[in-house]
Amino acid sequence: MTLLATLRHAETDWSRDKRIQGRTDIPLSDAGRDALRACALPPLCADMRSVTSPLLRCVETAALLGRAQASREPRIAEMDWGAWGGRRIADLRVELGTLMQDNEARGLDFTPEGGESPRRVLERLRPWLAELAASAQPTLAFTHRGVIRVLLAAACDWDMLGRPPAKLDWNALQVFRVDAQGGPHIEALNLPLAPAREDAGAA
Repeated sequence: MTLLATLRHAETDWSRDKRIQGRTDIPLSDAGRDALRACALPPLCADMRSVTSPLLRCVETAALLGRAQASREPRIAEMDWGAWGGRRIADLRVELGTLMQDNEARGLDFTPEGGESPRRVLERLRPWLAELAASAQPTLAFTHRGVIRVLLAAACDWDMLGRPPAKLDWNALQVFRVDAQGGPHIEALNLPLAPAREDAGAA
């Protein structure tokens, strides 16, 4: 089993306003940056290699937590929400009515207009997970809510219908074990970031 720790990026203006970000390359908000400066990675991550989604909000998160050299991995980019980027789910539910209800009732096959489904996200993650397992290198991935939810779904055999199998803290690490076939399993959920050391950055 290979450890995979995942961390969602910090706050952006769009995430604060509950707007769908998808592939739109939104930077962190000032509040998001300030929150990260008060944090540090926990000891579990000390010897892990780091990878990040190529989207700016994840790259910034990695850098502010001391992993500026994290390699870019496009397969852990956020789910593509197509034409719904910048919209709010609540507004789409009002606007689309039963069409949106029917779409959401598809679970893993829910598909935004012009975007990709969670099942498609899992399909692009699987080769990466298999490579991770083959490398046997514990890895920290700076990624997105949609990617982490898909990992949780695969680990729990959840079809994304009904209540999630666990409530995730999006400011904390979600840690999985990846088996030899690239299958994720839960190791620890909601592992908090550590407080930043007062002497961090001191000469």
